[in-house]
Amino acid sequence: MANLIVRNIDEKIVEALKAQAAKNGLSAEAEYRRILESVLLKPKKKSFAEALKSIPNVGNDDDFERLEDSGDANVFD
Repeated sequence: MANLIVRNIDEKIVEALKAQAAKNGLSAEAEYRRILESVLLKPKKKSFAEALKSIPNVGNDDDFERLEDSGDANVFD
C-alpha cells in the first residue's frame, strides 16, 4: 500500500475529521481512508439520459393512453 501525506490542512477540517471518526468508531486515519474511498471509488452515477435509455421497450404509446377520471367517488363499490 502507498502512503499519503497531506499538509496545510485547516484545523477546522482536522477537528471535523476527528469528530466524524469518533462518531463512526474509527481512528482519524481510518476515517480519512473511508472518505477517500467513498468519494473516489464509488460507482459512477448514470445521467438522466442514460437512465432513460436503459428503460426497456415494453409497448406502444397507445398502450399507455391516459384515461380521464370520471369523477365518481364510489370507485370501489
